[in-house]
Amino acid sequence: MVWYILLLNNMTQIKNKVILNLILLFSFFALITAYFIQYILGHQPCNLCLIERIPYFFSIIIISFCLFFKQFERITLVILSLIFFSAALLSFYHFGIEQGFIKESLVCDLNSSSNELSKEALLNQLKKVTISCKDVTFKVFGLSLATFNIFISLILSSITIKLFKNYEKNK
Repeated sequence: MVWYILLLNNMTQIKNKVILNLILLFSFFALITAYFIQYILGHQPCNLCLIERIPYFFSIIIISFCLFFKQFERITLVILSLIFFSAALLSFYHFGIEQGFIKESLVCDLNSSSNELSKEALLNQLKKVTISCKDVTFKVFGLSLATFNIFISLILSSITIKLFKNYEKNK
């Protein structure tokens, strides 16, 4: 946490493009880690876990666009702060479901909306493994990945807000 405070205080000395490149690299790392946990370690994600990856995809696309065209940096910072703040809200919602504070919604149960009642269809549904949003299949230091994503998204959102506020100084 100390590094985060030091980073915010020293941001006026670091150029925006360096921070955007670091966020880009971190977004790649987050996605690679998610796919590693899913495909190599064999932990199946729930629907909300899959949705929580979308902000990282968006950040990669938006930052790449900004760095490639070398313009629209201010609007990119605003969009990124909104994306990461939304990601924090989504992760908090997922955390609430995991802890039992919030009831699971239809987002968590997208696969079971079948109206077929044939025995073959029912057998096929029983064969499919569905992961509930309240079941945590992977933890690090006793915390779910949704919990980590809350903090990471809030940190990235506050960094991009700080960059936007100090845009003229960091140019």
